[in-house]
Amino acid sequence: MHSPSLAAVLWDMDGTLVDTEPYWMAAETPLVERFGGTWSHEQALSLVGLGLEDSARIFQNAGVRMGIREIIDHLTDDVMRQLAVTGVPFRPGAKELLRDLKDHGVKTALVTMSMRRMATTVVDLIDFEAFDVVIAGDDATRPKPFPDPYLQACELLSVAPGDTVAIEDSPNGLRSAVASGASVIGVPLMVSLAGAGAHTIWPSLEGRTTADVRAFHAARIAREGAHA
Repeated sequence: MHSPSLAAVLWDMDGTLVDTEPYWMAAETPLVERFGGTWSHEQALSLVGLGLEDSARIFQNAGVRMGIREIIDHLTDDVMRQLAVTGVPFRPGAKELLRDLKDHGVKTALVTMSMRRMATTVVDLIDFEAFDVVIAGDDATRPKPFPDPYLQACELLSVAPGDTVAIEDSPNGLRSAVASGASVIGVPLMVSLAGAGAHTIWPSLEGRTTADVRAFHAARIAREGAHA
């Protein structure tokens, strides 16, 4: 069993660090409609936390006559245009918790299925060195819900997955993080996280500190040890 010491916190981006899910949804509907199809809110919700290549295949099945890479680039460009106009909407408490983690010397990674160019845009708008490592959708060997993105982040940080906490807002993201061996906090936004395997649910990151994350991690490791 690993030491309960917290080595790193691994963050999802869309919906966890920043509330960009409405931007993705706003990009999706006109794309499908351009090819004569329809796109419902329920269909949009089903893509939350899914890898972009898998999402692109779903759009192809909905009638979008474009290649996988073309769809990904189109949606990414559209979302980035919206961000340029409206700014990046950070989720309540997210930047504050990130800063507190850095102030306490805890390593951090951003683990997102968005493309690296979009992740870089978001990270660059944070007014301190927020992340030690970024794993983006075009870096992952396999997308969420596979554990690969989180395992890649741990490898680059030189930490054991069991010594990390991951923060996610989607079922696909939670399954990815749990499968990696991290202790996982679910912070719901657009979709229910029931049954997705989060070790705890926090309604919000507002007011949360490094001490809260450490306490959660230590308690979870203690429970694991008691049941070993």
